[in-house]
Amino acid sequence: MFHPGETSVQRRAGIHAAAHGSAAVGDEIPAVAEEFLSAQRMVVVAAERDGAMWTSALAGPPGFLQAVGASTVRIGAELPEGDPLAGAFDAAAEIGMIALEPATRRRMRINGRARAEAGGLRVDAAQVYANCPKYIQTRHAEPAPPTPLHRTEGTSLTPSQVDWVSGADTFFIGTVAPGLGADASHRGGSPGFVEADAHRITWPDYTGNSMYMTFGNLELDPRAGLLFIDWDTGHTLHVSGTAAVDWDPDRAAAHPGAHRLIDFDVERVVQLDHRLPLRWRLERRSRFNPPAKGR
Repeated sequence: MFHPGETSVQRRAGIHAAAHGSAAVGDEIPAVAEEFLSAQRMVVVAAERDGAMWTSALAGPPGFLQAVGASTVRIGAELPEGDPLAGAFDAAAEIGMIALEPATRRRMRINGRARAEAGGLRVDAAQVYANCPKYIQTRHAEPAPPTPLHRTEGTSLTPSQVDWVSGADTFFIGTVAPGLGADASHRGGSPGFVEADAHRITWPDYTGNSMYMTFGNLELDPRAGLLFIDWDTGHTLHVSGTAAVDWDPDRAAAHPGAHRLIDFDVERVVQLDHRLPLRWRLERRSRFNPPAKGR
């Protein structure tokens, strides 16, 4: 479907290509994508819940993600009680998904509509596509024993959460444009590429695929949800709020490799300790990462 937000952003960024963006993406899951999905242990999902956007993750053994039709994916895991997206799919709702395999730096995005069913979710895809491996850090995952979930919440970041966000080399962002779909996307860089205080998170926009699906949604609806994963512990940090793109070239020039900056105003924060039954070992960071500002 034609997406006026993407078109507006592409025009402002100097991209002039017919049907470039979500309008050019099909809904079929090719065989290579089926194989990729079945090997994954985690998928990131983004959706609206109680008027806010949230981004979370589901995990399981290889095979918990399965293509069960030309445009349908079955997720064999449930969002636990306490997760900000628990209950979001009791009725069919727009969903953005990204399956990312840090060990091979491959990623695949599926956007569509999801509904809870016994033991998991059924996702009917509207958009299926792969992205390049830029800015993905190479990590290897190992299963960890389940540990009771501990939840804390607030309306701003605590000092320890500010340190977490400010030291991150990876996070995920979920956005939505009602009637045009939700989207989940990956952001990566050198540690320190994200700046944070209690009420605001800022990061640079680097060269990407020029589809501007995240920016296109934000052009129409500023709500966004961020997900930060502690790769050593399996803890997750979910931050909901609103985001705006700052196109000021002088401000971007202070951040190596940045074309523009994104400012995210924090509204709600949920931290889930022991949320994911996986631990990741860092092998190396992407050679495409620009140095962080001041480092």
